[in-house]
Amino acid sequence: MIRIGIAGLGFMGMVHFLNYQRTRGAKVTAIATPESERRAGDWRAIKGNFGPPGEKMDLSGIETYESVDEMIGSAKLDAVDITLPPNLHADAAIKATKAGKHVFCEKPIAMTIADGRKMVRAAEKSGRQLLVGHVLPFFPEYAWALKVIRSGKYGEVIGGAFRRVISDPEWLPNYWQADKVGGPMLDLHIHDAHFIRLVFGRPIALSTIGRTHNDLPEFWHTQFRFESGCTVEATSGTIDQQGRPFDHGFEIHLEDATLLFEFAVIGDEGHYLCPPTILDRSGKAKRPKLDGGDPMDAFAAELKEVVRSFAAEEPSEVLGCQLALDAVEMCHAQSRSLATNKQVRL
Repeated sequence: MIRIGIAGLGFMGMVHFLNYQRTRGAKVTAIATPESERRAGDWRAIKGNFGPPGEKMDLSGIETYESVDEMIGSAKLDAVDITLPPNLHADAAIKATKAGKHVFCEKPIAMTIADGRKMVRAAEKSGRQLLVGHVLPFFPEYAWALKVIRSGKYGEVIGGAFRRVISDPEWLPNYWQADKVGGPMLDLHIHDAHFIRLVFGRPIALSTIGRTHNDLPEFWHTQFRFESGCTVEATSGTIDQQGRPFDHGFEIHLEDATLLFEFAVIGDEGHYLCPPTILDRSGKAKRPKLDGGDPMDAFAAELKEVVRSFAAEEPSEVLGCQLALDAVEMCHAQSRSLATNKQVRL
């Protein structure tokens, strides 16, 4: 049984807590959060954009701590799950791995490449695993695309286009602060940056155009260049109108097929603008039947992989820290390209 301590109890901390309850081989035995009411089990103030609302929780048998440092130093843990604000990831992860704990850290791995590298070095030195919570490959549409690509059934992947646009999340504090959240580049687009890196490899160069808000990228288009010659583009960012709070999708080109998908929340309802579809050489559009659809199921699948990785002492490929670090580097390179109006090499 992997004993888990959750560092930070906001919306994502609650999502992880609930899904560990669905995960065999793991148990949350400690929680660290500065809010006294949350340590007492009153989570009604926790809100997010999916999943169940916060409620009163029975924390019997779970040790609670006011600080992460106290939890790391006192609780008997095998791993620490970090769901703190992004600017606090590095410090907590380094302390946890130095204390001999495995770490699962929510994305992004860190706000800066330098901090991310420090986290990786600390984990390597301690012989502990550092995994990063890039959940997108566990969503049914993206898991399906990854499976099709890796099957080789339709030949090599040769390009693609990705989209991820939200309404400005006014409910999130510090969203437009470069040193705390980093705006939509590090909070939103990093999902696609990670998936692009996972599927196509590490880009050699990129070019970005768009607009900024508070000196951070607000809405942009990026073209990625790869040694293989693949052509990949991504559109991401925020809009000011709240009527469409979420939109994401892809068009992935293989030698013998194209994979299509787009989903949006319009008003209060989610809609497939294009359901998962394969266009092959037969000239037909085929729509596979996918399981799931509830975002909580994707997080449950992600945590199952985390626990498997920790228990087997076999680091997860999809959640590996190097992919996560490359995704941060890709995001910072896009920000530089947008600011300078020049191509950036990686």
